[in-house]
Order: sequence, then C-alpha cells, then structure tokens
Amino acid sequence: LIAVCASAQSKPGAEYFNGKWSVLLKGTPNGDAKMIFVLENKKDSIAGVVQDSTGTEISKISKAELKDNEVTLYFNAQGYDVNLLLTKKDDDHVTGNLMSMFDAEGERIKKKE
Repeated sequence: LIAVCASAQSKPGAEYFNGKWSVLLKGTPNGDAKMIFVLENKKDSIAGVVQDSTGTEISKISKAELKDNEVTLYFNAQGYDVNLLLTKKDDDHVTGNLMSMFDAEGERIKKKE
C-alpha cells in the first residue's frame, strides 16, 4: 500500500524572502515607520539593504538568520544596531517585530508589468 500526499509547495526560506518588502513598524518612539527591505537569496541565506520610503538606502543588512518560515535581519538604524524578525503569513505577507518590542507587518512589493 502506498499513500501519496500532494500539495502545492510554497517557497522555502531564502527563496520566499527574496525580493522587495514594504514593512510597517508600529509604535516606535518616532511613531509608525515604513521601511523597504530589498533582500537577495545568497547561497541559502539572505543579504540586502534597508531603504526609506523614498528608496534612499538607510543601511545594509549586516547579518541574517534564517529558520524555516522566518528570518531575523540585523541592521543599523539611527545609530542603533537593531533586529527585525519576519515570519511568513502567506505568499505575499509577513508579520513580526522589531527588537521584540514593536509590531511589524510587511507586504511583498510586486514588479509592475
């Protein structure tokens, strides 16, 4: 007897997070903040940059820790070393937190055709 289970597989780890993400950080000391994360799949890890809402680079991702459906990104913002945890919600949305203190919601920025 052979049982076959087939399901649509979603993108794993680094492949899923590859691309541009618009992330809203809620309740920071300076109010809600929106950042753009431009992430690249680099040998089963993540590299990239952080941009402000105008596309100006704020910081490079200094380190990324990847686990199954989540990634922790380390970068410098306003002179502070911070980390952002993003967890896959669905194909184009993530949730998470900045420094385990501020809630984050993100959406994949799709290329216009």
